[in-house]
Amino acid sequence: MFKQLISCTGLAILLLATGAARADEASVKKAVEAWLGGKVDGVKKTNLLGLYEIQSGNEIYYTDEKVSLLIDGSIIDTKTRTNLTQERLNKLSAIKFSDLPLELAVKTVRGDGKRVIVTFEDPNCGYCKKLAKEMQGMNHVTVYTFLLPILSRDSAEKSRAVWCAADRSKAWNDLMVNNSVPAAGTCDAPIEKVLALAQKYNIRGTPTIILSSGERIPGAIPVAQLEQKLAQIK
Repeated sequence: MFKQLISCTGLAILLLATGAARADEASVKKAVEAWLGGKVDGVKKTNLLGLYEIQSGNEIYYTDEKVSLLIDGSIIDTKTRTNLTQERLNKLSAIKFSDLPLELAVKTVRGDGKRVIVTFEDPNCGYCKKLAKEMQGMNHVTVYTFLLPILSRDSAEKSRAVWCAADRSKAWNDLMVNNSVPAAGTCDAPIEKVLALAQKYNIRGTPTIILSSGERIPGAIPVAQLEQKLAQIK
Protein backbone atom coordinates (compact mmCIF):
# COMPACT_ATOMS: atom_id res chain seq x y z
CA MET A 1 0.00 0.00 0.00
CA PHE A 2 1.31 3.42 -0.92
CA LYS A 3 2.47 5.55 2.01
CA GLN A 4 1.30 8.62 0.12
CA LEU A 5 -1.96 9.17 -1.71
CA ILE A 6 -3.48 11.93 -3.77
CA SER A 7 -6.34 13.57 -1.91
CA CYS A 8 -9.75 13.30 -3.56
CA THR A 9 -10.79 16.67 -2.15
CA GLY A 10 -10.58 19.30 -4.86
CA LEU A 11 -8.59 16.92 -7.07
CA ALA A 12 -8.40 17.58 -10.79
CA ILE A 13 -6.41 15.61 -13.33
CA LEU A 14 -5.97 17.31 -16.68
CA LEU A 15 -4.79 15.26 -19.64
CA LEU A 16 -2.19 17.19 -21.59
CA ALA A 17 -1.91 17.04 -25.35
CA THR A 18 1.86 17.33 -25.16
CA GLY A 19 4.08 14.44 -24.08
CA ALA A 20 7.84 14.32 -23.66
CA ALA A 21 9.11 10.78 -24.19
CA ARG A 22 11.27 10.69 -21.07
CA ALA A 23 11.68 13.94 -19.21
CA ASP A 24 14.11 15.74 -16.98
CA GLU A 25 13.21 18.87 -15.01
CA ALA A 26 14.11 21.25 -17.84
CA SER A 27 12.05 19.44 -20.47
CA VAL A 28 9.12 19.07 -18.08
CA LYS A 29 9.22 22.81 -17.42
CA LYS A 30 9.28 23.55 -21.15
CA ALA A 31 6.41 21.18 -21.90
CA VAL A 32 4.18 22.47 -19.09
CA GLU A 33 4.84 26.10 -20.03
CA ALA A 34 3.90 25.32 -23.61
CA TRP A 35 0.63 23.76 -22.46
CA LEU A 36 -0.20 26.50 -19.95
CA GLY A 37 0.87 29.27 -22.28
CA GLY A 38 2.72 30.98 -19.43
CA LYS A 39 5.77 30.91 -17.21
CA VAL A 40 6.34 28.18 -14.63
CA ASP A 41 8.34 29.31 -11.59
CA GLY A 42 9.97 25.99 -10.85
CA VAL A 43 10.03 22.24 -11.50
CA LYS A 44 11.35 19.66 -9.05
CA LYS A 45 11.50 15.87 -9.28
CA THR A 46 9.92 14.37 -6.17
CA ASN A 47 10.27 10.94 -4.58
CA LEU A 48 6.49 10.53 -4.66
CA LEU A 49 5.38 8.00 -7.26
CA GLY A 50 7.85 9.45 -9.78
CA LEU A 51 5.96 12.75 -9.98
CA TYR A 52 7.36 16.16 -10.83
CA GLU A 53 6.33 19.16 -8.74
CA ILE A 54 5.28 22.20 -10.74
CA GLN A 55 5.38 25.55 -8.93
CA SER A 56 3.35 28.32 -10.53
CA GLY A 57 2.80 31.42 -8.43
CA ASN A 58 1.23 30.32 -5.15
CA GLU A 59 0.08 26.98 -6.52
CA ILE A 60 1.65 23.53 -6.78
CA TYR A 61 0.73 20.96 -9.40
CA TYR A 62 2.15 17.57 -10.28
CA THR A 63 2.85 15.79 -13.54
CA ASP A 64 4.37 12.52 -14.68
CA GLU A 65 7.66 12.10 -16.55
CA LYS A 66 5.85 12.05 -19.90
CA VAL A 67 3.93 15.23 -19.08
CA SER A 68 0.76 13.43 -20.09
CA LEU A 69 -1.34 14.72 -17.22
CA LEU A 70 -1.44 17.58 -14.72
CA ILE A 71 -2.65 16.90 -11.18
CA ASP A 72 -4.25 19.73 -9.19
CA GLY A 73 -4.68 18.48 -5.61
CA SER A 74 -2.94 17.63 -2.34
CA ILE A 75 -0.72 14.68 -1.57
CA ILE A 76 -1.33 13.29 1.92
CA ASP A 77 1.01 11.05 3.91
CA THR A 78 -1.42 8.43 5.19
CA LYS A 79 0.90 7.37 8.02
CA THR A 80 1.40 10.80 9.57
CA ARG A 81 -1.73 12.43 8.07
CA THR A 82 0.54 15.24 6.88
CA ASN A 83 -0.53 17.31 3.90
CA LEU A 84 2.78 17.19 2.03
CA THR A 85 1.60 19.66 -0.60
CA GLN A 86 0.63 22.27 2.00
CA GLU A 87 3.89 21.66 3.87
CA ARG A 88 5.82 22.34 0.68
CA LEU A 89 3.77 25.47 -0.04
CA ASN A 90 4.54 26.73 3.47
CA LYS A 91 8.26 26.40 2.81
CA LEU A 92 8.04 28.05 -0.60
CA SER A 93 6.10 30.98 0.88
CA ALA A 94 8.45 31.45 3.84
CA ILE A 95 9.10 35.04 4.94
CA LYS A 96 12.39 36.48 6.14
CA PHE A 97 11.41 37.11 9.75
CA SER A 98 13.93 39.90 10.32
CA ASP A 99 12.30 41.92 7.51
CA LEU A 100 8.94 42.18 9.28
CA PRO A 101 8.24 45.67 10.73
CA LEU A 102 7.36 44.47 14.21
CA GLU A 103 6.86 48.03 15.41
CA LEU A 104 3.54 47.95 13.51
CA ALA A 105 2.28 44.98 15.54
CA VAL A 106 0.66 44.57 18.96
CA LYS A 107 3.22 42.91 21.23
CA THR A 108 2.18 40.36 23.85
CA VAL A 109 4.77 38.69 26.10
CA ARG A 110 4.08 35.60 28.20
CA GLY A 111 6.69 34.21 30.59
CA ASP A 112 10.25 34.82 29.42
CA GLY A 113 9.02 35.47 25.87
CA LYS A 114 11.98 33.67 24.29
CA ARG A 115 9.95 31.99 21.59
CA VAL A 116 8.62 34.44 19.01
CA ILE A 117 5.77 34.23 16.50
CA VAL A 118 3.88 36.70 14.35
CA THR A 119 0.19 36.58 13.55
CA PHE A 120 -1.98 38.49 11.09
CA GLU A 121 -5.50 38.71 12.51
CA ASP A 122 -8.83 40.42 11.97
CA PRO A 123 -10.76 41.37 15.14
CA ASN A 124 -13.95 39.90 13.66
CA CYS A 125 -12.34 36.62 12.61
CA GLY A 126 -13.91 33.66 14.42
CA TYR A 127 -10.88 31.41 13.89
CA CYS A 128 -8.64 34.20 15.23
CA LYS A 129 -10.72 34.30 18.40
CA LYS A 130 -10.50 30.54 18.76
CA LEU A 131 -6.72 30.72 18.33
CA ALA A 132 -6.47 33.56 20.89
CA LYS A 133 -8.39 31.56 23.46
CA GLU A 134 -6.27 28.44 22.93
CA MET A 135 -3.05 30.45 23.11
CA GLN A 136 -3.94 31.58 26.63
CA GLY A 137 -2.35 28.34 27.80
CA MET A 138 0.96 29.00 26.04
CA ASN A 139 3.91 30.24 28.07
CA HIS A 140 7.36 31.67 27.36
CA VAL A 141 6.31 33.18 24.05
CA THR A 142 6.19 36.63 22.46
CA VAL A 143 3.39 37.19 19.98
CA TYR A 144 3.46 40.10 17.54
CA THR A 145 -0.03 40.60 16.12
CA PHE A 146 -0.53 42.62 12.95
CA LEU A 147 -4.09 43.96 12.97
CA LEU A 148 -5.37 43.13 9.49
CA PRO A 149 -8.97 44.42 9.07
CA ILE A 150 -10.12 42.69 5.89
CA LEU A 151 -13.58 41.40 6.86
CA SER A 152 -15.58 44.61 7.35
CA ARG A 153 -15.46 48.32 8.07
CA ASP A 154 -16.17 47.44 11.69
CA SER A 155 -12.92 45.44 11.69
CA ALA A 156 -10.98 48.61 10.90
CA GLU A 157 -12.74 50.52 13.68
CA LYS A 158 -11.95 47.81 16.23
CA SER A 159 -8.35 47.59 15.04
CA ARG A 160 -7.95 51.33 15.47
CA ALA A 161 -9.47 51.19 18.96
CA VAL A 162 -7.03 48.44 19.98
CA TRP A 163 -4.04 50.31 18.60
CA CYS A 164 -5.04 53.55 20.30
CA ALA A 165 -5.59 51.88 23.69
CA ALA A 166 -3.19 52.65 26.54
CA ASP A 167 -2.41 48.92 26.83
CA ARG A 168 -2.67 47.44 23.33
CA SER A 169 -1.93 43.89 24.41
CA LYS A 170 -4.64 43.92 27.08
CA ALA A 171 -7.12 45.59 24.73
CA TRP A 172 -6.51 42.97 22.06
CA ASN A 173 -6.74 40.08 24.51
CA ASP A 174 -9.96 41.44 26.06
CA LEU A 175 -11.50 41.82 22.60
CA MET A 176 -10.57 38.40 21.25
CA VAL A 177 -11.00 36.32 24.42
CA ASN A 178 -13.75 38.16 26.30
CA ASN A 179 -15.45 39.97 23.39
CA SER A 180 -14.92 43.26 25.22
CA VAL A 181 -14.60 46.00 22.62
CA PRO A 182 -12.25 48.83 23.68
CA ALA A 183 -13.44 52.40 23.63
CA ALA A 184 -12.83 54.22 20.38
CA GLY A 185 -9.62 56.21 20.34
CA THR A 186 -7.89 58.71 18.11
CA CYS A 187 -4.31 58.08 17.06
CA ASP A 188 -2.19 57.32 14.01
CA ALA A 189 -2.97 53.61 13.64
CA PRO A 190 -0.87 51.84 10.97
CA ILE A 191 -3.82 50.14 9.30
CA GLU A 192 -2.88 51.06 5.73
CA LYS A 193 0.73 49.99 6.32
CA VAL A 194 -0.37 46.59 7.60
CA LEU A 195 -2.72 46.14 4.64
CA ALA A 196 0.19 46.95 2.31
CA LEU A 197 2.41 44.51 4.21
CA ALA A 198 -0.17 41.74 3.81
CA GLN A 199 -0.41 42.48 0.11
CA LYS A 200 3.38 42.36 -0.22
CA TYR A 201 3.51 38.88 1.28
CA ASN A 202 0.29 37.70 -0.36
CA ILE A 203 -1.49 37.18 2.96
CA ARG A 204 -5.15 36.91 2.05
CA GLY A 205 -6.74 35.32 5.10
CA THR A 206 -6.72 35.42 8.88
CA PRO A 207 -5.30 34.10 10.99
CA THR A 208 -1.93 33.66 9.31
CA ILE A 209 0.94 32.62 11.57
CA ILE A 210 4.61 33.28 10.82
CA LEU A 211 7.22 31.36 12.79
CA SER A 212 10.65 32.82 13.56
CA SER A 213 12.03 30.33 11.01
CA GLY A 214 10.02 32.18 8.38
CA GLU A 215 7.53 29.35 7.88
CA ARG A 216 4.04 30.54 7.10
CA ILE A 217 1.01 28.73 8.56
CA PRO A 218 -2.26 29.75 6.89
CA GLY A 219 -5.21 29.40 9.24
CA ALA A 220 -5.58 28.40 12.86
CA ILE A 221 -3.90 25.22 14.07
CA PRO A 222 -4.20 23.45 17.44
CA VAL A 223 -1.85 24.91 20.02
CA ALA A 224 -0.32 21.46 20.56
CA GLN A 225 0.71 21.44 16.90
CA LEU A 226 2.03 25.00 17.17
CA GLU A 227 4.10 23.97 20.19
CA GLN A 228 5.58 21.09 18.19
CA LYS A 229 6.58 23.42 15.38
CA LEU A 230 8.17 25.87 17.82
CA ALA A 231 10.12 23.03 19.42
CA GLN A 232 11.56 22.12 16.01
CA ILE A 233 13.02 25.59 15.44
CA LYS A 234 16.73 25.71 16.23
